[in-house]
Amino acid sequence: MSEAILEFTEIDGGITAPNGFRASGVYCGIRKVKKDIALITSDVPASVAAVFTLNKVLAAPVVVDKLLLKQGSGTCSAIVVNSGNANACTGEQGMKDAWEMVKATSTALQIPEAEVLISSTGVIGQYLPMDNVRQGIEQLPFLLSEEGSNDAALAIMTTDTYAKEVAVLLEVGGVPVRIGGIAKGSGMIAPNMATMLAFLSTDANVPQPLLQKTFGRLIDRSFNRISVDGDTSTNDMAVLLANGMSGAPALSEGTVDMKRFTTALEFVLVKLAKMIARDGEGATKLVEVVVSGASSESQALMAARSVANSNLVKTAIHGEDANWGRILCAVGYAGIVFDPAQVQLSLNGVPILEKNYGIVIDEAKAKDAFASENITIKINLNQGGESATFWTCDLSKEYVHINASYRS
Repeated sequence: MSEAILEFTEIDGGITAPNGFRASGVYCGIRKVKKDIALITSDVPASVAAVFTLNKVLAAPVVVDKLLLKQGSGTCSAIVVNSGNANACTGEQGMKDAWEMVKATSTALQIPEAEVLISSTGVIGQYLPMDNVRQGIEQLPFLLSEEGSNDAALAIMTTDTYAKEVAVLLEVGGVPVRIGGIAKGSGMIAPNMATMLAFLSTDANVPQPLLQKTFGRLIDRSFNRISVDGDTSTNDMAVLLANGMSGAPALSEGTVDMKRFTTALEFVLVKLAKMIARDGEGATKLVEVVVSGASSESQALMAARSVANSNLVKTAIHGEDANWGRILCAVGYAGIVFDPAQVQLSLNGVPILEKNYGIVIDEAKAKDAFASENITIKINLNQGGESATFWTCDLSKEYVHINASYRS
């Protein structure tokens, strides 16, 4: 890949950085105090790509969105998102409420219902306070702004400790193009698509089939490579809108411009994913697990995921205990084919284990390495030339406290 393909610049603005996108967020009374409903709009119908949770228990908004996308024209003009209530496991009433969100948004913006997507996040098994939701949806259009990304990012948060926003600038055909996004997620994170939500925008001109194909592939390399606690939510979704308002030429598969766009989009997705992992409930450290020397990428990914999901590894990291045996153990039950005697381990650049079980750990250096807020675990299987990276966080007492009182 040439240097030109890698060129992009990180900028401010989040999801409203691209031309033609506006957002807002308000408090409508679903939660106790915080902003709890957000609106994202495109000035023109945008090509839409979406990926949803594979949990068989689907929240009503996920069911509704899948139907809307299946029956629609592949475009979307608005997304409304509430926090504080997942509208999951709510039966017929939950479905009625989800459709009411679609209709209310359609009416407020004077756009077709087919151009609206909805999303919810929060407590499972409770009905939405629809009077509050309707009032919020009625307010949101009047507050839409090109500076509204942060308000929307705040409104979709649940146990998150900070808003997650990213935007980049690149060129397509010599024309400036922007990609932006917001996300939420702190607990119930082990995406399998992907409690996490992500909404992205671009003013690039990308045909819908290519947008969906590219987005789905990059989700597997970003949101599907993070874990906080091993739980896959009923509400996970990621949506990308491309409205073409940059004026850049249409992208096509295999071109240098498409590769440049894909690289920039992957950067945005990975950065948002890492923000979610770092903001894991009660987390104090971001952990990157890099597995190399695998016989295939899938084998590397299985090993990395196994280490990232290990509660024993995560608690050792929180305690700043270089208990490397837990790491090798997690690789051992990952379901991959490898020779344990060929494995090499390092922590933040400090060698731990060499081939043939050569224990070379310097306990003092390893302790210092684990004191960092960013931990990189490198595992070389020495079985081939493929690699994969996974992100997670440490597991603390605070995680238990947060989830023991989530509804109160």
